[in-house]
Amino acid sequence: MSTGTPTADGRMIALAHHAARALLEGVLTRHGVTFHQSVTLRAVVAAGGSVGRGDLVRDVVGSLKTDESVVRGVTEELTHAKLLEEDPADASRVRLTDAGRELYETTTQETAAISARLYAGIPAEDLAVAGRVLTLVTERANAELAGV
Repeated sequence: MSTGTPTADGRMIALAHHAARALLEGVLTRHGVTFHQSVTLRAVVAAGGSVGRGDLVRDVVGSLKTDESVVRGVTEELTHAKLLEEDPADASRVRLTDAGRELYETTTQETAAISARLYAGIPAEDLAVAGRVLTLVTERANAELAGV
């Protein structure tokens, strides 16, 4: 058995993902929001606070690798919870409500503090290498999913 530095592989990446996600889920649960809802709110924020429904569905499907019907359902949940609303200027768009923006900002602040602790002391060059590797793995996995 080797005692050297382990080599990154799918299992190691999955373990890191699931450990960090468990911390995130704890924050989200305290605020009554699911992971899928959080990703959907983040997509609306990234789009400037208002986004076409089709664009939102494509963005979240691409991020979560889930079915369009799931994302449409999550969007309806967020609308029913008054975290998103139909954009009065264009019914084909949804926008954040004040409550949605407040929830997003609160959970983002709490998770940023967790992330800061998790990444503390890791040299920038190591993070850059990890970023390049994970980007490449993601691109290859997305190509496989697309049948390329």
